[in-house]
Amino acid sequence: MAGRPIIAIVTRSFTGSEPGTVQAGTLPACIKPAGSPAGSAPARRVAGLVVFWLLLGACAQLPRTSPDRPHEAAPHCGADTPLATFATRTPAAGTTDSDIALLDTGRQALLWRVALIEAATCSIDAQYYIWNSDDSGRYVAARLLAAADRGVRVRLLLDDINVAGRDGVLAALDRHPNVSIRIYNPAAERTGLARSVSLLRDFTRINRRMHNKSLTVDRVATVLGGRNIGDEYFDADPVMNFRDRDVAVIGPVAAETVDMFDAFWNSPLALPVTTLTGHPERDPMADDDLVEASRVEKATGRMNYLHGPLPVGMAGGLDWLDRALPQTTRAPAHLVYDPPPALDTLGDTDTLQPSSAALRDLAEHAEREILIESAYLVVDDATLGYVDTFHDRGVRIRVLTNSLASNDVTANHAAYARRRTAILGSGVDLYEFRPDAESCRRLVENHAPCVQPQIFGLHSKSFVLDRRTVYVGSLNMNLRSHYLNAESGLIIESPELADRIARDIEENMLPGNSWQPRLDRRGRLRWIEDHGAAAPTVVYDHEPRTSWTRRVVSAAIAALPIEKYL
Repeated sequence: MAGRPIIAIVTRSFTGSEPGTVQAGTLPACIKPAGSPAGSAPARRVAGLVVFWLLLGACAQLPRTSPDRPHEAAPHCGADTPLATFATRTPAAGTTDSDIALLDTGRQALLWRVALIEAATCSIDAQYYIWNSDDSGRYVAARLLAAADRGVRVRLLLDDINVAGRDGVLAALDRHPNVSIRIYNPAAERTGLARSVSLLRDFTRINRRMHNKSLTVDRVATVLGGRNIGDEYFDADPVMNFRDRDVAVIGPVAAETVDMFDAFWNSPLALPVTTLTGHPERDPMADDDLVEASRVEKATGRMNYLHGPLPVGMAGGLDWLDRALPQTTRAPAHLVYDPPPALDTLGDTDTLQPSSAALRDLAEHAEREILIESAYLVVDDATLGYVDTFHDRGVRIRVLTNSLASNDVTANHAAYARRRTAILGSGVDLYEFRPDAESCRRLVENHAPCVQPQIFGLHSKSFVLDRRTVYVGSLNMNLRSHYLNAESGLIIESPELADRIARDIEENMLPGNSWQPRLDRRGRLRWIEDHGAAAPTVVYDHEPRTSWTRRVVSAAIAALPIEKYL
């Protein structure tokens, strides 16, 4: 679910049908069935697939963005909106600093988003890599629709990575007069095997994804960081939930986030969802898709059950924000992001993206310590050579990432495992997050996700430098984030916030929350669970809490030189 690579999606899509067959209804509209070709049944199947592949490339075409498409910007909301008036009472009002709240729990993350949506009167811009159609996804979508009903202009920009099958409901929502929805870098074919094949045929373009996550309200407040929209990000999934981190910001950063959103919204790669559906305009009140999207009674009940009563209405939103304001810290901060690529540069995958370059520049000024918390850790030889320069300067590097047992994407772990021994040899201290981490009970107020066999996984992406600067965003420490995805992050100059995040990362490095991989005297990889005098040290000679089949699959993927695409 988190940052699923293209290769995993294509593989999953292809294996959904019996090998060697084409499902009825998955053929593109321009490919018509013909009479049975002569020859044996196997030969006919092979010939049919070859013809299907060739014809697919000819008929699967995206609508072209008109060069005359007008540039759309967020409306000017003025200084008299309720949120703008609220912002004048914050500690950072009248300065170039911002008020920042760390959102370490799913409950905090959902409450801030809902409160801001409820308080909106002018505009809401939401930009997400994943927006699930589960309880939390439906609930937040319903609150956006309620905001649109009262006149708020809502723009929703979704990466196409998990939109498949939902074009209809999104197009129905888009037909609301105050709602606009665009899909970023969509596949030409929208469903079934045809979609999978189109992903492969147009790989150079499709491989460039928008991994950003932001929700900005009335140009005054924004929430950005690692979380997508879905139950697993808000402590509500029955099987797997994520330890994640966002920041809520009131102040100048919100305007910077609007600029980022506008850059993607107006990119030729962002297409209105209605241009992908081919459906004629219909009355939204009579549209079955919209009716289905509006059925949120179950979602509302479940969200209230898990998180307590959620703020409803402008008064409720502003009241909740007023009580949350003491949680914020005043600090200078600025947004860095990777702009959407120009169409003629889609094939450039060797240039470090601006958000990664900004992080590299910060790291080069570190004097003592770099703490990294990243769901995925995929490096190449150049990165390992770069690490040596830090050790030469006496800078200690510690990294918390997922174990195989807590990772939701085996392929990404395999790419990390391929160079894990080399990472340890470079002097980096590694810690792998446990699926049964004890910290779950502190971070998740609803303890149900913390009871085995449920899995608690790491999804946050944070970097702390010398306990004075922190980088929180969507950027994983992997090659895809550095060179292919569009990412964003907030750089905060605050010893207070840096120390809080550093202590949180260090807590999750403790034996009850992580295993520590090390090399023994013979250079063999071992996983250590050392509780000190409280309990005997446990040493594992293979990936802890995993089946042999998953370890075999991971090892097989690790043998492939595909780190850049994971």
